[in-house]
Amino acid sequence: MSFEQHQELIQGLAAAIKGLRLYPMHHPAIEQRNRTLLNVFNQLLSQNPVVRMGLLEGTLFVDDTLFADDNPAAIELVKLFKTLEIEGFEISAGLNRSEIERFLELVMNPPAKGEDFGAAMQDKGVEHLQVAILKKTDELQDENSPGKVYGKALKAINDIFEDVRMGRIPSADQAVGVVKNMARLTLEDPHALFALSLLKDYDNYTFTHSVNVSVISLAVGRACRVSEEALRDLGLGGLLHDIGKLKVDVSIINKPGKLTDAEFTQIKLHPTYGADIVKQMSGTNQNVIDIIEGHHLRFDRTGYPEDARGRQISPLADMAAVADTYDAMTTMRSYQNPMTPRKALELLRKNSGTTLNSDFLERFASSLGTYPVGTLVRLDTNELGLVIAVGLKNTDEVKLKMLFGTVGEKLPSPYIVDLQAHEAKRIVGEVDPFIKGIDVADYFDRK
Repeated sequence: MSFEQHQELIQGLAAAIKGLRLYPMHHPAIEQRNRTLLNVFNQLLSQNPVVRMGLLEGTLFVDDTLFADDNPAAIELVKLFKTLEIEGFEISAGLNRSEIERFLELVMNPPAKGEDFGAAMQDKGVEHLQVAILKKTDELQDENSPGKVYGKALKAINDIFEDVRMGRIPSADQAVGVVKNMARLTLEDPHALFALSLLKDYDNYTFTHSVNVSVISLAVGRACRVSEEALRDLGLGGLLHDIGKLKVDVSIINKPGKLTDAEFTQIKLHPTYGADIVKQMSGTNQNVIDIIEGHHLRFDRTGYPEDARGRQISPLADMAAVADTYDAMTTMRSYQNPMTPRKALELLRKNSGTTLNSDFLERFASSLGTYPVGTLVRLDTNELGLVIAVGLKNTDEVKLKMLFGTVGEKLPSPYIVDLQAHEAKRIVGEVDPFIKGIDVADYFDRK
């Protein structure tokens, strides 16, 4: 089911409710809207026996589509659910026009709220449109937490890589499912999942880099306001972007020093190898293939592979390139110390317009804020705190985990400080955590 179909559903339902504020139920205009609404429901139910819609942490969703933007129809339905004190509905196959009319009559003049509203619907014979109990159990919440989803992404890419090593054509089903959750988390709170990209497992660099590029690509895509469907393509492409390296001699991949010209020639084949693998996988599309083949093309198209330079390629590849470069720069390698997020963005800006798309980079940088998650900052009191969260509406609002006191002593028990936007001037500078001997990932919740 597509975003467009879900959009049509919420627009049709919102229109029917608004219409009833002006006309009676059997006015021709209302009857036409109800027929249109029933057709939309039937189209969705022909593809899935149950359609679910409701609120997820205050945001409207329909099945796997989250309406995170200021969509007028979504705003109308969010108000409806809150007024009725319910969390959503389940619509099942068999729904008819008479049930829709009875449902709308109850919505316009609700005899009760909450579960009692559901009972009133049953009393009126509305059988195929029911109030759903959508509250998640603690266990389900835990399964969908950023840490759990990140772990599932690691497993998915590990399984795919293992299939390739064994000469099998891998399935993308597991990866597609986990990327769908990653996209939803990114839409809800991009900083929560992004913080996990600070986790760097140096012994399993290939896996963590793949997942981190996926996470960061999603953050770039959200900042660039791509559709949720495109966001999923971007996340999947990021997850699989280096799959072609499995076809390159491992001694070249793991070489700590500078590559010879012959070795670099081999490395430059990995986007083509990767695209060839992914073309055989079900659940992928041309956007994903473009990301894998084009993440080293550079924005000015002077990169590799050379035979891809002249053809039209998805802009998602340029978004993934921003993520790939950012993660590489902020990761400890045998030949480099990690850069801080701010330093990495500063250097990336110097290469924008040639290596990277400057518009995509600036949108990404703006979304991270002046002091991105993972930045160690010094306050005007000389205390040091780690940015562990950034405000969604105002990135100048930051949550700090205080690690060092006023005379430079490391605190035995870190504590939290919330800085409002007007207090941002209390931050007087950035401190390199590597110099202070701390691994910022140790201070983030991995659950």
